[in-house]
Amino acid sequence: LFAMNNSNSKFTTNNSHCIDFNDVKAAYEIIKPFIHQTPLMQCSAISELAGCNVFLKTENFQKTGSFKIRGATNALSHSVKEDAIQCVITRSSGNHGQAIAYVAKSMGIPAYIIMSNTALKCKKDAIRSYGGIIVEGKPQLEHRKKITEHLLKEKGGIFIHSGQNPHVIAGQGTLAMEMLEQNPNLDAIVAPVGGGGLISGVAIAAKALKPYIKIYAVEPENANGCYLSKLSGKLEYVVGTEATIADGVRANIGESTWPIIQDLIDDVITVSEEEIKQATVLVWERAKLVIEPTAGVGVAAVVGKKLLSAKGFDNSVKNIGLVLSGGNVDARDIAKLIANA
Repeated sequence: LFAMNNSNSKFTTNNSHCIDFNDVKAAYEIIKPFIHQTPLMQCSAISELAGCNVFLKTENFQKTGSFKIRGATNALSHSVKEDAIQCVITRSSGNHGQAIAYVAKSMGIPAYIIMSNTALKCKKDAIRSYGGIIVEGKPQLEHRKKITEHLLKEKGGIFIHSGQNPHVIAGQGTLAMEMLEQNPNLDAIVAPVGGGGLISGVAIAAKALKPYIKIYAVEPENANGCYLSKLSGKLEYVVGTEATIADGVRANIGESTWPIIQDLIDDVITVSEEEIKQATVLVWERAKLVIEPTAGVGVAAVVGKKLLSAKGFDNSVKNIGLVLSGGNVDARDIAKLIANA
């Protein structure tokens, strides 16, 4: 499949895109020895609710508990190759921070992770266990940006953005390569969107390998910057995204991911907080998989039938690949969600 000839396809590389499929293939060669090829599993209960075959890409089984290890490994590998670095600095709600801390530790590089003081304790604990140094800031992004600038001046080193770094985006795209290798018959891929690194990388890889595949991004109604951007045709930023339970998609899409999303994402679907909670609990109870609410975002669109009314979705879509982005959730939060479901 990876050698597919696309000379007659409708997919073409756009010069406005920060990466192309060659970058994703190169990333896969770099990161393959250091990551898990996570299972692509079918859950009959979810397929029945969706009305088609749903295959779950279980990145909750990935190293550090999410897909973020893919982009972090690729980005840090490139940085080390290009120059000797004193330290690495990033901003994260948790999963990207865990991945950066894990990879940096393996390379003997100090990692500073700037986080909101409202970030989940389980994610902070994991970052510290990987040797990451947490610097807390206010939930507002502008405050954490100032901390970033201060740290870069004080410590030197490099900054790796969780969603807009091209090497990160290319690394995340390897997930789609695996999915289409595991099941070449996928007609659509559904994934959550925050900053857009995952969905952009997935779109670049999947559309190159299978030009007519549908790519759908899903985000919370409370953090709907991607939806508004697709609606208006220009990059939109929203504030107050901390209102969503899906902490991994509170970021806005940005200058690197927007051109790819604009060109290659077939549609953006929004889901409510209640739908996210119910979908997350559904996966826990029926698929027997521990996922975080961010992973439940995409599930909500599929089992709630919102996908059926998305642009380009028709009877030809029989097999859906659904990305379960991560499983970093506090056990106490699981009990609360189940009690309130």
